[in-house]
Formats: sequence, C-alpha cells, structure tokens
Amino acid sequence: MGRGIAQIAAQAGIPVLLYDSRPEGAAEAKKEIVGVLEKLSTKGKITTEQQTQASRCLGEAQALSDLANCEVVVEAIVEDIEAKQGLFSQLEAVVSDNCILATNTSSLSVTAIAAGCTRPERVAGFHFFSPVPLMKIVEVISGPRTNPHVADRLTNLAEKMGHKPVRAADTPGFIVNHAGRGYPTEALRLLGENIGSAPGIDRILRLGAGFRMGPFELMDLTGLDVSQPVMESIYNQYYQEPRFRPSPIARQRLMAGLLGRKSQEGFYQYPNGQRMECSSGVVSGGERRSVWLSPSDCEAFPQVCALLDAIDAPRDTDEKPASDSLCLLLPVGEDVTTRAVSLGIDPKRAVGLDPLFLNGCRTLMTTPITEPGYRDAAVTLLASDGIPVEVISDSPGFVSQRVVATIVNIASDMAQQGVATPDDIDQAVKLGLGYPLGPLAMGDKLGARTVLRILDNLFNFYRDPRYRPSPWLTRRALLNVSLLTSAT
Repeated sequence: MGRGIAQIAAQAGIPVLLYDSRPEGAAEAKKEIVGVLEKLSTKGKITTEQQTQASRCLGEAQALSDLANCEVVVEAIVEDIEAKQGLFSQLEAVVSDNCILATNTSSLSVTAIAAGCTRPERVAGFHFFSPVPLMKIVEVISGPRTNPHVADRLTNLAEKMGHKPVRAADTPGFIVNHAGRGYPTEALRLLGENIGSAPGIDRILRLGAGFRMGPFELMDLTGLDVSQPVMESIYNQYYQEPRFRPSPIARQRLMAGLLGRKSQEGFYQYPNGQRMECSSGVVSGGERRSVWLSPSDCEAFPQVCALLDAIDAPRDTDEKPASDSLCLLLPVGEDVTTRAVSLGIDPKRAVGLDPLFLNGCRTLMTTPITEPGYRDAAVTLLASDGIPVEVISDSPGFVSQRVVATIVNIASDMAQQGVATPDDIDQAVKLGLGYPLGPLAMGDKLGARTVLRILDNLFNFYRDPRYRPSPWLTRRALLNVSLLTSAT
C-alpha cells in the first residue's frame, strides 16, 4: 500500500521520501517502484521522460529525522492503534508544526489515532484502496478535532495524484467499508434461511442485478479471514446496529478454515487454484400452461406483460384464474405465499417472478406447497428466450430486491448522518466496490417509493429492525424526489 501511494505521488511530480523501520525497507521499496515505472514505460503506459522524472522524485530516508522538512507524512504501517499512535508521537518530535500527519488506516478510528498527538488538529485519514495505482479513489477523513484546512490540503493532494477524493466524517468503516456492509450480510442471511444456494444467489446478483461479482465470489476472493473480522468490527463499533449484523455461517466457516481461494475451499471449491463451476440445477421441460396474472399486476408491471407476449406465452386473461392455469405472481417486498393468500389464489399453482429484475437473469420462487409441475412450467416458459432462470424458496423480496434495498437503505442513513455528501457516497462506492451504480443512484433507478415498499414489507414480515427504513429514504419517497437530493 505504501509503495502504491509513493508511486502515484512520484508520477504526479511530487518529491517523495520513503521510510521503513527495517534498515533495507526503503531501498527495496524504491527499487520495486522504479521497476514498476520501467514496466509501464515498456508497455507504453507512460513515456520514457515520465518514467525518468517519476524515478527522480523518489528518495530514501535513513531515519525519521530525515522527514523534518516534509509538508505531509502518510503512514501505511500495520493496522494497530498503538503502533500508529507511537509513530505519530515520534513524528511530532521531528516535523514542523505545519506538517500534516495522514493515516491510511482502513478500519481504525482517526480520532483515536489523533488522540495520542499533541496537535490532533493536524491529523486526518487518507485512505487509499489496493492496488493504489488502479483504484482511483481515496477517502479523506476528518475527526472532530481535524482542522478543515488539513482536509482541504489532502483533497487537493489526492487530485494532484490523479485520484478522486471523497470527504468523510470519522465513523466506523468511513464510506466504502460502511456502505459495503449490506451486500455480504444480506446475502448470508438469504443463505442462512435456505432461500438459495451460494452459487445461485451469486448468479442472480451478478447476472440479474449487474454486480461485477456475486457476494460469495467476493468473500472467497477477499478471504473470510479478512471479510468476517471487518463485518464483526463495524457491527460492534456501531453497538450492534441490526443493519450490520453478521451471520454465524461466516464465523463457522472461518473457524473451519474455509477461507476461499487462499485455502482452496470456501463457498466454492478451487482445485489447482481454479474455481469449480456450479450449475444452476434448474431444469426446463415442463408442460406448457396458460399463464394468469392478476389485473393489478398487469397494470403495475406492463414490462412483464410485454415479456410474456414476446415469448408467446399462452394467457389466461380472466379476472380469476382457470382451474389449471399457472398463477404467476409479482411480489414487491413480499413472499409469494403472502401474495397468493392476499389475492385468494391457490398456492399450489402459484409461482412468483421478480418483476423488477428481468434482464440477464430471472428469479422465480415457490410457496412451500407449489406443485412441481407448475414450477417446471414457469421455468420452461421464462427460459424459452435464452435468459437464465434461477428458482429460490419463498422469500419476502426475492434476492435482488432484498440486497439492493439493504444497500440503498444503509447509504441513505449514511447521508442522513452526514458521514459524507450523497455524491461522495455514490462516487466512493462505485469506484471502491465496483458496483454497477452508486447506492443512492441504485435507489433512484428503482424509485425511492419502491425501495421503501420493499423495506416496509420486509420489516412487517420479519419484525426485525434491520429493515427499518432510514429517515432520508422515507422523506424522499414521500416527496417523490431523488435520493441524491442533499438537503436534510
């Protein structure tokens, strides 16, 4: 991490002094960075002149006292509060009163680090993401005693280094790690309720909702030894806030050594380092049946009617379904059982289709007593145009509705708390986590009223405060305005 920060600073023409507590550490770092610059030049990513200039910006400090004239010192040492406080205490005895002390911590409190300094007002967070040259985002974190000009200077420095700075208050997880809690924790809850398999949930969210990686693929890539402590840390730092509640499944798998790629076994198997693919297990070949939609669903979701017409589905257009028709229900935030009972529909013939996520992958769900013939008929019909279909057990909000609503709700509450501006939240999450959209933009795409409806139905079903809507979301849904509207 430190080498990456030094590299982009040198490429921006900023003089850099590298220091490491190991005697040869700085020299090794400089040699590696110079080598990276040479490779970039060979590949044509930078010119020979740019390579030479950047290399000349790199220097080595033999002792901390060599940093006396630095205007900014960025630490990227071990993630240990006492180690960071000790280093900053030593630096304060060396640098000038105007020197900024920036910590690249990803999980520790900037305020706690600054509390060990005689001048905490000059301490701020400067959190980069790995690999630094490729991840064009940096969080600039202010503690309650950080001088505003310190954050301003770090923001300008980040821009000069070619990165997008986002400003954040010092809260657990800052922006990216805070906002990212909804994706894995809600997926683990779905797995814990036996609603779907890990590969099936991944396919739904990757193919249907547009995420770059499924949550279980992501946890396997990161390693549960990394991701589980982060989930537990943020949960506990927020005094067991239900929105961030981890899953016992991940803790058990961590204890069993099922870490992911690094242990060759996680939610997937990795023989010879390559992930073993898992088929969906969904089989078509069901009997062709007439499809009945409720008049209210036809009115609310014309896109589903258009889809049925496009795949030439036989339609039952009566107000009530015929005795052998497939009853295709379109719940939003509800499970198909609840929807069938409320409509007075035979649950043995009821199959739910997620009406909000129809492209890339279609999700069907069944009641506990849906007859296999009706399930298979729905699979055959909705896979007939080549779009993959996943079948899950009954779940309020399917998979994508639940996960996306959870992500949007957490981001909305971050905006409500003033952790960061709505724009910075969206920019940070999109760049830092690779989501298809920022979380608030995701909410706008579905509509704030739709997200609120999903959360309200989840809350009513589970009676779990995990799903209580943020005031930010509730007010914007009532006003029917964008979640990116910044006034509180």
